Amino acid sequence: MSKEFFDAVKLIEAERGIPADYIYEMITSAIISSLKREYNGKDIIHCDIDEEKQKIKVYVQKMVVDEITDPDTELTLEQAQLIRKSAKVGKTVDIPIKTKSLGRVIAQKAKQLLRSGLRDIEKGQMYEEFKSKNQELVTGKVDRVDPTTGNAAIVIGKNTTSLPKNEQVPGEVLREGDTIKVFIVDVKETTKGPRIMISRTHPGLVRRLFEQEVPEIYDGTIEIKSVSREAGSRSKISVFSKDENVDPVGACIGPKGQRVSNIVEVLGGEKIDIVKYSDDPAELVAAALAPSEVCSVEIIDADKKACRATVPDDQLSLAIGNKGQNVRLAVRLTGWNIDIKPESGFYEGLQPTED
Repeated sequence: MSKEFFDAVKLIEAERGIPADYIYEMITSAIISSLKREYNGKDIIHCDIDEEKQKIKVYVQKMVVDEITDPDTELTLEQAQLIRKSAKVGKTVDIPIKTKSLGRVIAQKAKQLLRSGLRDIEKGQMYEEFKSKNQELVTGKVDRVDPTTGNAAIVIGKNTTSLPKNEQVPGEVLREGDTIKVFIVDVKETTKGPRIMISRTHPGLVRRLFEQEVPEIYDGTIEIKSVSREAGSRSKISVFSKDENVDPVGACIGPKGQRVSNIVEVLGGEKIDIVKYSDDPAELVAAALAPSEVCSVEIIDADKKACRATVPDDQLSLAIGNKGQNVRLAVRLTGWNIDIKPESGFYEGLQPTED
C-alpha cells in the first residue's frame, strides 16, 4: 500500500507540478484531523511520512501516569509497558495506529481534506502564475468551445481559463486544438479562487505583438504612445523614436512590410495604421486620420481638446471611414475631438462620438 501511495504522490507532482512536500503536509493534516475526533479533538495524534523509506507512521502519544484522570491522553504504567517495556511514569508512549485499521469513514474524510488541500494549492499556483503574466501576451490552446454561449476554455501552461465570447474577435471561429494569442487583462484573487480575465480584443494585445515583433520597441528605442482598436477590423498605433536616426513607422513596418504583415496575420487580417507621434496636436491628428490626406488641422478649443480637420473633398469618406470608424479610432488614438470638414466647405462636418 505504501509503495502505491508514494508512486501516486510522484505522479501528482509530475502531472500537476505540486511539490511532494506540500502533498505530504496535506495528507498529514487530513489524517490528524480525521483521527482527532476519536480522542475528543485533543492534540495527541501524530503522523510521520518517510518518503525515503516509503513508510507512513500514525500514532497516539499518551502520558504514563500512576492514576488515569483523562483516558484520552493518559495510560497506566502497566498499559504502557505492554507497548514499550522501558516505559516509565512521567514519560510519553507512542501507540501505533495501523493505517489499514483507520476505518472507511476516517479514510474517506482524509481523502476529502486532501482533495480540498490540493485544490487550494492549485488555485494558489494558478494565481501566482497568471499574476506574473498580468498585462502580458501569452499563447494558449483551445480546449473546448461551449456551443451555447460561445465561451472558449483556453489552456495556458498547466491551467485552464475562460475566454468569453465578447472578448473574442468578431467573426473569428475558434476550434478545439487551435493555438491562439491572448492578452491577460487582469488577475484577481477571490473567495472562489483566482479570476483570470483574458482577451483577444483588448488594445494591449496589439501593443504586445508589436513589442515582440519590433526589436527597436523591445529595446526602448521606439516607444508606443497609444493604441486604438476595433478588433477584427482596424487598429491604429502611434509610435515615437527616441533616436532621430530611427524612423519609428518604417521600423514597425519592417523590411518589405514583413513585421507588420506578421502581426496582421496573427490578428486574422485586421488592418493596422501606424502613425508617427508628435507633440504638436495638429500634426498628430493629421497623421491619425490616415489613410486619408489632410489639408490642415485647426485647434478650436485646446482646453476641451477640440479641433477641425480639413480634407480634400474626394477624401472625405475616407477620413470619416465606414460608419465613422476611421475618425472614431483617430479620436481614441489622439484624445482629441475631431470635426471633419471638406476643403470646399460644402458638407457640414461630422462630430464623432465614442461608441
